[in-house]
Amino acid sequence: MKIYNLDNVDGFFSVLDQCKGVVELITPDGDRLNLKSKLCQYVALSKLLKEAKINDIEIVAYDPDDVHLLFHFLMEDKR
Repeated sequence: MKIYNLDNVDGFFSVLDQCKGVVELITPDGDRLNLKSKLCQYVALSKLLKEAKINDIEIVAYDPDDVHLLFHFLMEDKR
C-alpha cells in the first residue's frame, strides 16, 4: 500500500499500535522495517524527516483487518 501526503503521523502511529499483525515499511533501498516496533517507528520517522519526505511511503500489512484499519484511517485523515 502506498501512502501519499501523510499529515497525521501521531495518528498513524496510534493506528499501528492497534494492528494485530506485522506491518512493514519498505524503504527505497528495499529494507523492511517492522512498524510494530517502537524503535523501528523512530528510525523510520527520523529517516523520513531527514529526507523531508513523508509524501510517498510504502507499507505492507499482512493481516486483512490491519489493512482495513489502516485504509480507514488514511481515508478519514484526508477529509
